[in-house]
Amino acid sequence: MSVVPRLHVPDLAGALVAGHDVTLPEAAAHHAARVLRLRAGDRITLFTGAGGEYAAAVTRIDRRAVTAAVEAFAPLERESALRVTLVQGIAAGDAMDYAIRKSVELGVAAVQPVATARSAPLPAGERVRQRHARWQQIAVAACEQCGRNRVPEVHAPLALADWLRARDPAQASAMLDPDAERGFAALAPAVSLDVLVGPEGGFDTTEIAAMRAAGVTPVRIGPRVLRTETAGPAALAAIQALWGDFR
Repeated sequence: MSVVPRLHVPDLAGALVAGHDVTLPEAAAHHAARVLRLRAGDRITLFTGAGGEYAAAVTRIDRRAVTAAVEAFAPLERESALRVTLVQGIAAGDAMDYAIRKSVELGVAAVQPVATARSAPLPAGERVRQRHARWQQIAVAACEQCGRNRVPEVHAPLALADWLRARDPAQASAMLDPDAERGFAALAPAVSLDVLVGPEGGFDTTEIAAMRAAGVTPVRIGPRVLRTETAGPAALAAIQALWGDFR
């Protein structure tokens, strides 16, 4: 059984109506024509990010436009009832991309990149906005692949200290620390949880002290030290198995 390609089309919110044709927005049209190499008659799934998805079929594909016939709406949701925000220390290059992509696949509700003492340096001005936009697009692509119909927000980067000052002290929060005495199974079940992951080299001692003072609980994932891009997805998988939709 072949997999039906999924296309995120937020610009078509309100325009997708069963029995009507739509012209795909430029980005979705390029992906359909140039990347997926679809042809007239191929089946696709469209989703706006507001929930649910639409069965459709390509009716025309050429240099000028890609059009599709909308067939039916399905109110499918694949979101976890457990809302986890990954607070990820900014990692270099592909490591950050990987952490975001796999966390979205594993059901993360949101991603908050944070600058820490050992983070990869962020560019300034327009370049940081471009980096942020790229991270959000990675989340979109992960949703297209894994079947989610709501795209998690990748928030604009913050300094770790700023995030700590702004956080709700009542919110359950855990930081990954290979020297912690307990793992996630020892924590009280939660329906909303912030998980903090350090960059390459981890958090420094000052940051760990600040997080502890703010009420963030140190936890470990087994006896091995994981790479930064592995740690967040591994934590999400463990949490989903304990309290989320892996049960």
